Amino acid sequence: MLSILTVPAFDDNYLWLIHDGSNAVAVDPGDANAIISALDQHQLRLSAILLTHHHNDHIGGVPALLQRDQVPVYGPDNDGIAAVTHPVRQHQEFTLPDLGLSLNVLAVPGHTSGHIAYFAPEQHWLFCGDTLFAGGCGRLFEGTPAQMLHSLDQLATLPEDTAVYCAHEYTMSNLRFAREVEPDNEALLRRISAEQAKRDQSIPTVPSQIGLEKLTNPFLRVREPAVIKRLIDAGKISTNQDDASNFGALREWKNNYR
Repeated sequence: MLSILTVPAFDDNYLWLIHDGSNAVAVDPGDANAIISALDQHQLRLSAILLTHHHNDHIGGVPALLQRDQVPVYGPDNDGIAAVTHPVRQHQEFTLPDLGLSLNVLAVPGHTSGHIAYFAPEQHWLFCGDTLFAGGCGRLFEGTPAQMLHSLDQLATLPEDTAVYCAHEYTMSNLRFAREVEPDNEALLRRISAEQAKRDQSIPTVPSQIGLEKLTNPFLRVREPAVIKRLIDAGKISTNQDDASNFGALREWKNNYR
């Protein structure tokens, strides 16, 4: 049986260790010390590294981990990560031999131009870096609104019970913005209460689920009439535009929301 360890790092990052009790795969190990501590605590051997994109809080720990263990590094084939030994791309399928874990690669540009995600079809696990967050999505540092919307649309087609292992504890901030966008969304209001109860006990709000995101995440709901009306009423758009333009206005609103 495979399990996933949550490894907190920095101020609000989550690193992930997928393991079978003996071997482990690190996902986006920005902090080597945090990963090594978790490996030692659980008596696990690092067997591979998975990377979603090139930002330092996701790859910064890789050099130190490779000094300790020479393992394969899987990552996007066009996101400029020198440490990648096994470049992967859209629709590629591969298996991590030590774990027997099969993964499908999804190209999800927007946050960075070469960002990818990994979907485990048997377990319904999604490791999506900074593309989809619990209640939100990543900033558009390199991509366009159209690219990010297409990426999120792709993730939204995954099974509703897919567990979303994103990389940050941004949930309550994201949900406050979501409530600004959809104040009458009852599923969202219930979610805010449930997630706040977790944070009050220092329990992570991640993983989320695709089905929950489709009900409560404004970036997956940008085509909803209520969201479009709210964008107009808030003066973010003057009239209903194309989906990508509406998405860009929503993302820009979130960028400046406090």
